[in-house]
Amino acid sequence: MSDNKPVIRTDAPAPEGFEGEGFFATKLSSVIGMARKFSLWPLPFATSCCGIEFMATLNPTYDASRFGMERNSFSPRQADMLMVCGTISKKLGPVLKEVYTQMAEPKWVVAVGACASSGGIFDTYSVLQGIDKIIPVDVYVPGCPPRPEQIIEGVMQVQALSESESIRRRDMPEYQKLLDSYNISN
Repeated sequence: MSDNKPVIRTDAPAPEGFEGEGFFATKLSSVIGMARKFSLWPLPFATSCCGIEFMATLNPTYDASRFGMERNSFSPRQADMLMVCGTISKKLGPVLKEVYTQMAEPKWVVAVGACASSGGIFDTYSVLQGIDKIIPVDVYVPGCPPRPEQIIEGVMQVQALSESESIRRRDMPEYQKLLDSYNISN
């Protein structure tokens, strides 16, 4: 009988820096990036079948806690990754935008599935044709609905963004210009 226990890794690779006996020195932005990467708190905004697939990523088979997103937050003030899963109607759009604006910086948005990304098969007057019409999106996860592996890949892309993003990027005029284009005040 073989032992098929998963290998759990508890140590993250150290950022680039200088080390010697009893000390380690690196850039502050590298340490902050590493901390952000392994402590994403997702806010699931699930409206349809993509929400069920998102829930599947949390079960023991896929175990999203391996990626530092063990704690789902259901308050926008305590989350930094908005996971929009499913169809967003035009009436629900202002609610989604309000949730986004209540989140503290830095924040990332993942559009999960065809409906959140482009309206999916619902090319109607009542369905928003992609959430990027009202809020900026960092990662798009394709599929109808996407498999849990695809959602995990999207989370890993957000991890890469959060780790490499400058701690000053959110204060730059370009970022403020992006928010202004969505009529969002920072």
